[in-house]
Amino acid sequence: MKYSFYPGCASEGMGISYHHSALEVAKLLGIQLEEIEDWNCCGATVTSSVIGQFAADVLAARNLALAEKMGQEDVVATCSSCYTILGCANRKFTDESFKANANDALSKDNLSYNGQLKVRMLLDVLVSDLGLDAIAAKVTKPLKGLKVAGYVGCQTVRSLREFDNWENPTFLDDIARTLGAEPVNFPMKLKCCTGAMNMTSPEMTISSIYPIIKSAQEAGADLIITPCPLCQLNLDAYQVKVNKTYGTKFNMPVLFFTQLMAVAFGLDRKKAGLDYCIVSPDKVLK
Repeated sequence: MKYSFYPGCASEGMGISYHHSALEVAKLLGIQLEEIEDWNCCGATVTSSVIGQFAADVLAARNLALAEKMGQEDVVATCSSCYTILGCANRKFTDESFKANANDALSKDNLSYNGQLKVRMLLDVLVSDLGLDAIAAKVTKPLKGLKVAGYVGCQTVRSLREFDNWENPTFLDDIARTLGAEPVNFPMKLKCCTGAMNMTSPEMTISSIYPIIKSAQEAGADLIITPCPLCQLNLDAYQVKVNKTYGTKFNMPVLFFTQLMAVAFGLDRKKAGLDYCIVSPDKVLK
């Protein structure tokens, strides 16, 4: 199983634990992720407002053009924002006028893109291509007794609507169950955490993540898992401020789903990226 891999900027910063654990888990499962050479930032949530939508689309499409030269049919991203941005740019290549203009711009970098690739999310690849049985076969430390809230966030399944159920997604719950854990009924699984607004309106982020963490705790969750770097950052890093604002005592670990997989597969804490957590998961995982 071989895919072109787009790491995204978060893999070198706030999502580094996601990056490390995803690569380790993929290797163990026999999934080959071949990094796109000379990839650039997808643009995420700010580029279009700075340089305009067309330029932002071409910036994202440059990564697809580089991936197309590698020969794989699918481009895999771990970050939900990267998945959304690359996927939306990819769809625009069905418009011949856009395709011609975009390729004219890409030609300045000696590139072109035919629009034939599929942009995939790692979560989708693991469940749809590999399958839960193959994941279960690698579990050496079943997470029996661990209650998990699967926090999907607002982009992962609702932006492109190409996998899972966008109104009631179950992939995270399925993976948690396959690892031996118990997924809890989590009504806030799709609520927005405000994403990058934490930089300009932290008070809005605090008020938004409070009901998310509260819902997970009321559901009996021991920890939260997510496939989104911004979701993980906000829920993990802002719990202290939530507690100060609302007088709560939340101490809810927030992991990437690949970190939980790494734990269940018996990988060490370095490969699982556990030392990057702000709210320590050690007590819960013990």
